[in-house]
Amino acid sequence: MNAAPGMDDPHLLVVDDDAKLRALLQRYLTSNGFRVSAAADAEEARTLMKSMAFDLLILDVMMPGESGLDLTRAIRANSQTPILILTARGGSEDRIAGLENGADDYLPKPFEPRELLLRCGALLRRTTPTARSPHREVKMGEAVFDPERGELRRKGKPVRLTSSEAALLRLFTANAGRPFSRTDLCVRLGVTLERSIDVQVTRLRRKIEEDPKLPLYIQTVRGVGYVLVPDRVD
Repeated sequence: MNAAPGMDDPHLLVVDDDAKLRALLQRYLTSNGFRVSAAADAEEARTLMKSMAFDLLILDVMMPGESGLDLTRAIRANSQTPILILTARGGSEDRIAGLENGADDYLPKPFEPRELLLRCGALLRRTTPTARSPHREVKMGEAVFDPERGELRRKGKPVRLTSSEAALLRLFTANAGRPFSRTDLCVRLGVTLERSIDVQVTRLRRKIEEDPKLPLYIQTVRGVGYVLVPDRVD
């Protein structure tokens, strides 16, 4: 029996108006090591994307209301999250339309579940940055963070971090440049209240930023949450 997916496993969003297929995909992908959320249409998908970060989107084309192609085009306008189009329309012109609208891959129905699994894996490998060594330090202006030791220094002097602050900063530095919603941060860090994330971010800004009210490194992403933008990794 496969182990249940953990918080570090890729998080997929399946969007399909076929409830039976949606449930089957959710079970199959979960049993193969992915965390999976599902939506019945574009509107529900948008709601989920506002509160959670996804590593890969699997979209049906023909849905009531906004089509999968329209949703793909809208997502691609401000996100580089990989998108796999899954649809009964498998002609060459349909595939080209999917790719022209910003999809990364296209799999026609009916399909072999194993092929879907392989395509998901290939997309994630293609878009996932090479993991940084935990020994490398992350520089943020006059502040330097050592993820391995959980130690922060500013102007060469040690800065005390609580265990919660260190855990949050480790998550940020391991995913520099990737926005996280408050909900996703709560899940990953085992925090109950989103307000707790705001408090920890405020404290970290005071310890890192030159001007905490105008943060350069731990930035707020409007309508999403927070993202770390460091100077460089040494």
